[in-house]
Amino acid sequence: MAFKPQFKSLDTFSMSSMTDVIFLLLIFFMVTSTIIFPGAIEVNLPQSAETTQLKPLTEVYLDSVGKLHLVIDRNDSTGTLNQPKTVSREELMSSLKLVQQQDSLRAVALYADRSLPYGDVVEILDMAARAKLKMVLSTRADQTAPVADDAPAEPTSKPENNK
Repeated sequence: MAFKPQFKSLDTFSMSSMTDVIFLLLIFFMVTSTIIFPGAIEVNLPQSAETTQLKPLTEVYLDSVGKLHLVIDRNDSTGTLNQPKTVSREELMSSLKLVQQQDSLRAVALYADRSLPYGDVVEILDMAARAKLKMVLSTRADQTAPVADDAPAEPTSKPENNK
C-alpha cells in the first residue's frame, strides 16, 4: 500500500527575505564608509604621477606648522588606535619601534604638508628607517598626468626606499 504525502512540497524559493538582508547590508556599509574618513588633519600633499597599491595601516601626519600626528592602526575597530593623536618626535620614535616589534613587515604612510622644509620630512623618514620600517610618502594624484583605470583614488602613495 503506497502512502501519498498530505502536503505537496514547494519547488520555489522565496527571495523576499534575502533582498531585505542585502538592502540592510548595503545601507550599513554605506553609512559606515562615510563615517570612516581619514581627513581629520589638514595636510596639503604634494603631487605625483607615481602610484602604488600599498595601503599602510600606520599613518604619520606632519602638518603645515610641523606638528606630528600618529594613527597606529587605521583598521582598528575599537576606535582607540585609529584616531590621530598628537605626538612629539620622541614619542613617535618609540611608537614606531613598538609597531615594528608587533609587525616587522608593516609599512608606515607619511602625509607631510608640501610647505614644510625638506629636512623635516627626511627626519621622519630617517626615524622609520632607524625603527626598521618601510615608509611610504603619500602624495596627491597629478592633475595633468593621465590616470590609469586601476589607479587608486586620492591620496596616492609613493614608496620610499629606506636602507
